[in-house]
Amino acid sequence: MIQTIDLRELRPGRAELTALLPRPTVDISVAMTAASTLIDEVRTGGEEALREHARRFDGGEPTSVRVSAEAIAAAVEALDPAVRAALETAIERVRRASAAQVPASQVTELTDDSRIVQRWQPVDRVGLYVPGGKAVYPSSVIMNVVPAQVAGVGSLALASPAQRDFDGNVHPVVLGAAGLLGITEVYAIGGASAIGALAYGVPDIGLEPVDIVTGPGNIYVAAAKRLVKGQVGIDSEAGTTEILVIADQHANAAYVAADLISQAEHDEAAASLLVTDSAEFAERVRDELARQTAETTHSARVAQALAGPQSAIVLVADLAAAAEFSNAYGPEHLEIQTAHNTEVLGNITSAGAIFVGEHSPVSLGDYLAGSNHVLPTGGQSRFSAGLGAATFLRPQQIIEYGPAGLTEVAAGIRALSDAEALPAHGDAVAIRFLPSAQ
Repeated sequence: MIQTIDLRELRPGRAELTALLPRPTVDISVAMTAASTLIDEVRTGGEEALREHARRFDGGEPTSVRVSAEAIAAAVEALDPAVRAALETAIERVRRASAAQVPASQVTELTDDSRIVQRWQPVDRVGLYVPGGKAVYPSSVIMNVVPAQVAGVGSLALASPAQRDFDGNVHPVVLGAAGLLGITEVYAIGGASAIGALAYGVPDIGLEPVDIVTGPGNIYVAAAKRLVKGQVGIDSEAGTTEILVIADQHANAAYVAADLISQAEHDEAAASLLVTDSAEFAERVRDELARQTAETTHSARVAQALAGPQSAIVLVADLAAAAEFSNAYGPEHLEIQTAHNTEVLGNITSAGAIFVGEHSPVSLGDYLAGSNHVLPTGGQSRFSAGLGAATFLRPQQIIEYGPAGLTEVAAGIRALSDAEALPAHGDAVAIRFLPSAQ
């Protein structure tokens, strides 16, 4: 069912360990050509291209590519009360956690007449993508919208695929979540086409280009985000979900198996990894995986994900080696369930989000923890962060010098500008002190 990788007798170096990591066989570069074609078609064909793509990929052409305000309001009213209450709780918690991510402005007084002000300025306009393939993601509406609002972004456009089961319109629960957050600009477009539309704009439907595109999606969405990066900013190439659990013999095998299955149900290409120093515990988890997979709703999908090359039970010599493996892998979601959680956590450097203890499953973070579930995948947590308020903020330096402050550094500027053979740089300072310039 799920492969075993035994590293107990090995202590590989970084390069060797990287080569041993279980990864999907499908690489994002495979989707680049297809995504590029779709983006080009949207840029030249506008609304008609978007409608044709919806017919081809989403199973239905939307009644209107831009969703009406009336439809959004009706979706809010139609929300199941329990779902609405859960969405409102998630909004409140994510808003509180996102607010903690906004840095305060700082002033550095270098002298009485010279200072640097560090401020954080929101981008003007953001495009938020909410996927809609094998599952429905109103939770992703919250994870995209709330941190942008907290950051102070003034203009938000949301895109989500047309749904076959809803006459080619955006899923009503996604619309309801958008309405709860006050979003009025929603488009029934999906996949690489949506990313291209947000990045370049579609004048014939009134869609203006954005500054940043965020949100998770499939491999084509990730490829499209790579292609438009530079035209716009992106959060990360958030692809198919990953979970890595570090556990020892003291962990609950049923809990660990349930957590691995919870992420495997997203997609056949989802990655579920257990890293443990106990072969006996590994066998208990394997037995639980077989039992729970047979009973879960999406059994076939889960079984395929667990059996794929991207999923594995990894045996290591000790928990220090487990942390080393995890850091090399750079998981989207990391769970730590050991008798020494704090010690293991101290050795972790790379993960999108870290869930500590047996009562902190990844599904908590997917919905109501208050953390954000839009996280880097494919090892990108080694160098990038999950979505948050900071994603939508740009640090800006404001330089304020007076005559005395500039006088103090004038000679140094002249020395460095001459050393770099850029004398006009020094001249631009010197001219301010000539009698004729006063």
